[in-house]
Amino acid sequence: MDFEQVVNSRYSARMFQPQPVPDETIQRILELSQQTPSWCNSQPWQLVVTRGEGTARLRRRLYEHARSGGRPAPDFPFPTAYLGAYRERRKVCGVQLYQSLGIGRDDKAAAAEQSLENFRFFGAPHVAIVTTDEALGAYGMLDCGLYVQTFMLAARSLGVDSIAQAALASYPDLLRELMGLPDDRKIVCGVSFGYADAGHRIHSYRTERAAPHDAARFLDE
Repeated sequence: MDFEQVVNSRYSARMFQPQPVPDETIQRILELSQQTPSWCNSQPWQLVVTRGEGTARLRRRLYEHARSGGRPAPDFPFPTAYLGAYRERRKVCGVQLYQSLGIGRDDKAAAAEQSLENFRFFGAPHVAIVTTDEALGAYGMLDCGLYVQTFMLAARSLGVDSIAQAALASYPDLLRELMGLPDDRKIVCGVSFGYADAGHRIHSYRTERAAPHDAARFLDE
């Protein structure tokens, strides 16, 4: 695929097939991702990538914790509010998701169950937990965001699907315990990846993007 094909064909996969991604393909994704630019070339990202029983154990523990009512306490606060255009875009995205699954607007129980699927990685055979160094603050997190985008595009170029998940940063203390991470490694997000079940109804829609002129303006004088 050329670059435009990679960008335009990438989407957030929410149902995966169980087959694992070959180790050599994962290694190539990681090699390409290392080309991500960063502040002063600090390259603050570090990942824990799961395979096999590692994925199963993390899936089991995170899902059990979330389902039991564990209170989210992310290292980086989630948004306090979505206002204006952000609120509308978020609403449309949610409506499309639930409609694709036949979940009615008032079916809170079904919506909650679907939300918990985040902690099952939507059935993906792998998840990468992305961390940054506490001392680098917002700029370390920004660099990790760039890395996540490079990772997902590299994966797509190799025929691998993915989804970036802020939800997986909800329980950082549990992740540090399960993965043996020191306290100064802060959880940014997770990226679940594998081969999407492309025919599943949850993939029957695509979110829209605003026009370029809604995001950028030119200053000529």
